[in-house]
Amino acid sequence: MRKLILPIVLIAIFAAMPLFADIFGKNALQTLSARILIYAMAAASLNLILGFGGMVSFGHAAFFGVGAYAVGILSHHAASEVAIFGVFPGSTQLLITLPVAMLIAGFAALLIGALSLRTGGVQFIMITLAFAQMIFFLFVSLTTYGGEDGIIMRRANTLPGLNMRDKLTVYYVILAVAVIYFALMWRVIHSSFGQILKGIRQNERRMEAMGIATYRYKLYAFVLAGMGAGLAGALMANFLRFASPDMMHWTKSGELIIMVILGGLGTFFGPILGAAAFMILEFYLADWTEHWQLGLGIILLLVVLFTKGGILGLIERLKGGRG
Repeated sequence: MRKLILPIVLIAIFAAMPLFADIFGKNALQTLSARILIYAMAAASLNLILGFGGMVSFGHAAFFGVGAYAVGILSHHAASEVAIFGVFPGSTQLLITLPVAMLIAGFAALLIGALSLRTGGVQFIMITLAFAQMIFFLFVSLTTYGGEDGIIMRRANTLPGLNMRDKLTVYYVILAVAVIYFALMWRVIHSSFGQILKGIRQNERRMEAMGIATYRYKLYAFVLAGMGAGLAGALMANFLRFASPDMMHWTKSGELIIMVILGGLGTFFGPILGAAAFMILEFYLADWTEHWQLGLGIILLLVVLFTKGGILGLIERLKGGRG
């Protein structure tokens, strides 16, 4: 039961956030909370391969952007009533677009991972970055879907029985999907697959000597991470009703890495805390100065140097000190 306290508290906070926003007249809080939930999912998917698998990917935002564009393109063809490649019809049904976005992002991760995971270290970082930039420039060149200006959706995808034109409804759908996603992520991390992934991070050669096909497990994790990022991107496209190549730029991958490190690398709740800290700092620092990245960089440097485990590590040490 003690393990359920933090998840219940987090769910309660996010569920009550629209009410707080209404009471205090801060409508931006609801938007901020939705963005935190979405980026927490994207950061958690990266944490699966970075924190638990030891794979430093600098192209993870590519899958986030692919998921967003999958929703945008399906909505575009549904509105124009023109089939994709003359074969696949468009759709604005959330129960269709979310799985499709995950499958496409997962397929992209499979192709990139199958090649990238044959290397390691700096080579792996550079190859993932190169593939991500290739995908970025591909979507910039797609003038049919807005090119570098992005693609606009008329409305969020529909869900039977719900008014998805209402921002509050969309917010609670995002919250529900996030809860399900993190519940599944908990199962993955605490399964035998998760334990093998941790073993690969600690000593890959020893795992290979034990007869474990490390390449296959790393590829599985890479695909799962890509699907998670694709899901987050699809939700972002629905929330913003917009998808842009900026969603898959290498700087966005850097932001996801910062979120993971800021919250606590290789921890379950770290990406949630990291995404919240990053988005809140960006929200308030941007109000003070246009050079908010400098302030964020200083804060990140202090976290890395003095917390030894990010925000979650700091919280654990404070709890230990009080005990």
